[in-house]
This record gives sequence, C-alpha cells and structure tokens, in this order.
Amino acid sequence: MIRSNRRLTIREISQDLSISYGSVQNILTTGVNLRRMSVKFVPRVLTVEQKQQPLLISLELRDRAASESSLLGNGITGDETWVYGYDPETRVQSSQWKSPSSPLAKKGRQSRSNIKLMMIVFFDLDGIM
Repeated sequence: MIRSNRRLTIREISQDLSISYGSVQNILTTGVNLRRMSVKFVPRVLTVEQKQQPLLISLELRDRAASESSLLGNGITGDETWVYGYDPETRVQSSQWKSPSSPLAKKGRQSRSNIKLMMIVFFDLDGIM
C-alpha cells in the first residue's frame, strides 16, 4: 500500500485497513522503519531544455577559456554587503557555566545601530581593485 502511494497519511491507511491509528503508526515507524519527511520546495521544476541551457553555456565558456588564455584575466567581479556599527554576540558566545543556586544571567537585547554602511568590493584576477 505504501509502495504504491508514498503520500498516504496514517489516518487514510487506518481507515482503509480498519486498524487503529496508533497501530498503523507503530507498524510504519517501528516495524517497517519509515519516517514521514517533508519534500524540499523549489521555486519551479525545470524542463530538460532549461536544464541543458546552462550546461551548453558553461561548455562554451570552458572552450573559450582554453583557446583564449587572457579571457579569465579580463574579468572583473564585485560583491556587496551591509555592515552595521556593532558586532552582535551570539547566544552560544554569551553562554556560561552556572551552578543551580546562582542567579540567572541577564543580557540586554541589542538593537541595530543607526550606523549602517554598504560595503562594495571589486576585484579581478590580481586581487582587490
């Protein structure tokens, strides 16, 4: 039954077989060793042509890079990120050992600073420009 349709729920199986919900759950999890896992959502499912297009472009680029030695040296790329005016401490970094009788540690919530900059870096094959 599960092999034909892996999307069946425990409730549907229990109704079809007239077995209690708990028995079906026990059989599936303990007896057959199955786990209910969610699928990974993707923005859209690509067609074969859409999958082959990036492959063709990358093969063409590889061939051009092999024939033209200066092709990769001409490229300039960049990266950008927001930089805030503070370095927040994570929960793990602020953890500490305590005895049962010691009081709870308190930490003020850090709000984002008014200082906010966008850092943009451009670089080529030789390094940062």
